[in-house]
Amino acid sequence: MNTQAIYDELLNHLPKDNIKLQHELAPYTTFKIGGPAELFVTPSNIEEVQAVLNLVNQEELPYFVLGNASNVLIDDNGLSGIVIYLGETFKDIQVEGTEITAQSGVSLNKLSRMALKHGLTGLEFAEGIPGTLGGGLYMNAGAFGGQLSNVVKQVTAIVDHQIQNYTRESMDFGYRSSTFQNQNAIILQATLALQKGDFDQIKSYMEDLKSRRTEKQPLNYPSAGSVFKRPEGYYAGKLIEDSGLKGVEIGGAKVSEKHCGFIINTGTATSRDVKELVSYIQKTVKEKFGVTLERELKYL
Repeated sequence: MNTQAIYDELLNHLPKDNIKLQHELAPYTTFKIGGPAELFVTPSNIEEVQAVLNLVNQEELPYFVLGNASNVLIDDNGLSGIVIYLGETFKDIQVEGTEITAQSGVSLNKLSRMALKHGLTGLEFAEGIPGTLGGGLYMNAGAFGGQLSNVVKQVTAIVDHQIQNYTRESMDFGYRSSTFQNQNAIILQATLALQKGDFDQIKSYMEDLKSRRTEKQPLNYPSAGSVFKRPEGYYAGKLIEDSGLKGVEIGGAKVSEKHCGFIINTGTATSRDVKELVSYIQKTVKEKFGVTLERELKYL
């Protein structure tokens, strides 16, 4: 089935406005890098997600799931197959007692603000994190000593085209890892178990974290956050700085002078620029300190 035929079939399951051909992906990423999606779909509910997956399975099409695309680098040539975008429609949030149930497209920053509004503690670390709940669970996102695995109670996901529920214990969380990375999974929603706290104390702590982010991170440039995982016994940013790489540029990609763990897009960066700079950083750090830096950034 060719692209036009797949598009026509999708029209039987999704509104026309929710299906786009050769749709540019760069605006949907925090890096502002990447070519077009062959087919770009925005499902509005679980049934539409399942319909897209059924077509994917039937035609053996490649597919990618995007939320806020805050931890990915999309190739300059774009992506073939179908991109399933959940960053606009899957945003429902419900609060009951000390639990928050939210769909995967909700940003972690918004969730932290919702927790604050209801006087719930446990999500303060998510203040300022641009990624979505779905992406955050996929990689067990965290900051400032907190991580999602500490507060998640249950997750609903589509795995191999079947809806499944996971408990915290069954998600096999590790540092920047989860069971979802080893499965063909699309996270739909999750329930977070928090605790009652003091509103003023929660707000003060979140304001402190926001100030620390602003002070230490290059938030005025497009980036994908920390490029590398923290190597055991070290900090990636310090290793990069101590290797003399602060401010090093390849094309439009640059090692941030504010935080060397970040690569920023100075305005004209391509995915090739970023990949070459990542490789150069890894090679240099390995030569100088014998430490292998593992990417946190995902290549699509």
